Amino acid sequence: MTIETAVMQQSEAKRWATVAIVIGCGIGAALQVGKVPIAASMLQQSLGIDLAAVGTIAGIFAVLGLVGSVPAGVVIAAVGARKVLLCGLAAITLGAASGALAPQLAVLLASRLLEGLGFLLVMVAAPALLDRVVDVSARDVTMAVWSCVMPFGIALALVAGPIFDGWRTIWWASAAFVALLFVLAGVIVPEVASRTGPARSGLMQEATALARRRTPALLMVLFALYSLMFFALFSFLPILLTERLGVSSKGAGGLSALAAAGNIVGNLAAGHLLARGVSRNLLIAVAAFVMGASALGIFLPVLGGWGAFWLCLLFSAIGGLIPATLLATAPAAARSAAMVPVMMGLLMTGSNFGQVTAPIAVGAVVSAWGWGAACVMVVAAAILAGLAAWMLARGDHKRVSEATDPA
Repeated sequence: MTIETAVMQQSEAKRWATVAIVIGCGIGAALQVGKVPIAASMLQQSLGIDLAAVGTIAGIFAVLGLVGSVPAGVVIAAVGARKVLLCGLAAITLGAASGALAPQLAVLLASRLLEGLGFLLVMVAAPALLDRVVDVSARDVTMAVWSCVMPFGIALALVAGPIFDGWRTIWWASAAFVALLFVLAGVIVPEVASRTGPARSGLMQEATALARRRTPALLMVLFALYSLMFFALFSFLPILLTERLGVSSKGAGGLSALAAAGNIVGNLAAGHLLARGVSRNLLIAVAAFVMGASALGIFLPVLGGWGAFWLCLLFSAIGGLIPATLLATAPAAARSAAMVPVMMGLLMTGSNFGQVTAPIAVGAVVSAWGWGAACVMVVAAAILAGLAAWMLARGDHKRVSEATDPA
């Protein structure tokens, strides 16, 4: 083996070690989302709070991301993704640790706000870092794997949560896990130089121009609609399964974790299909149709409990095609490497919009009219997603036509 070959192999091994650690950081961040539902009853008993307060503890993540994702992308473009990633991991660790010590709800909410800041920074910085580390030829597959971190982290929390004897122990464990990731990221993840792009003084203007363009705006809308459909079901899936199947809360948690993990199948399949040249717009449209159709059998009493659960798996697995496809499309839509973090921020804004609105809206309509009303919401979102995918395809076709027409 020549010295040059050995150096190349060492460089390649370090690159994929970096990818693995960055993806692990995403899982650690997503774990903070999933730990609240599994600890809900523990929080109620320990702090003497109701479900509305538990919902506030969970939802503070999404509210912060809704208003801060694009500014976070601008910061990353200015100072570098690695620094922001490490700051995000540190914020999650401090937030989880302070939450474990919280004597009352107000302190816990403040700690969750700090966790939410860290979550936001990690989830915007990590994909931007991956885009700079991997080759363009491996981007689709890498982003497909990255899109697995949310369902994997949530499922991991749902499965591991019952092992612990109290919610404070869960908080301490999550803090220790992210602290370990902070150390690994600090040692392994390199400082990646920013590629060419606008000067720092022009970043905000460039970000504003990006958000106004057709394709980035449609990608953000599609992520919002997908997130709305996903969290419309998964925010209340344990309750739905308990009512439909008559299983215990622990059993409902396990089945919900299995359904959430099913999303990973679609995430990985999207990377494979995109690499084989399958149309991105077609993947989005088909997935939206399947999610809408599945919602009919899930929320309406037309099938038995287990039939509805199998549709939940289908809803989750096929739905996973959408976020992986959007994440893989985002770097190209940004047009410049410097704007990739901002583009990821736009996607996160859409994602957090769905996370905020879906639980509130579904909770309200189900309380007023029953589970069937939730079905109407999901089907409407699926139709809008199909329309947005069609508009995205028309935009792509228009650009191709303009490129081939003679001047």
